[in-house]
Amino acid sequence: MASEVPSFSDQSTIRASDDQVSSNVGDEAVILDLSEGTYFSLDSIGAHIWKLIQEPITLNQLIDQLTKDYQVDRVTCKEDVVVLLREMYENNLIEVESE
Repeated sequence: MASEVPSFSDQSTIRASDDQVSSNVGDEAVILDLSEGTYFSLDSIGAHIWKLIQEPITLNQLIDQLTKDYQVDRVTCKEDVVVLLREMYENNLIEVESE
């Protein structure tokens, strides 16, 4: 299990962990955590977020991109994305560097 979940600020840098493999299945993504041997699935929006965090990206940049790609207001987008990122962090799927 990951350590305490970080607080996510606009300048937090997020990226996919090295200790996983993933594959696209249609519009969705399937991720295998190599350290635990568990797998996770993401719907099409989650899969898009997963694609965007393969390289380091700040939360602010991620939200900017998602509000361009989808018809969603910034506040709702950030709230929803942080929920997903916390879950990913708790399952060792992402690394977060907070400023």
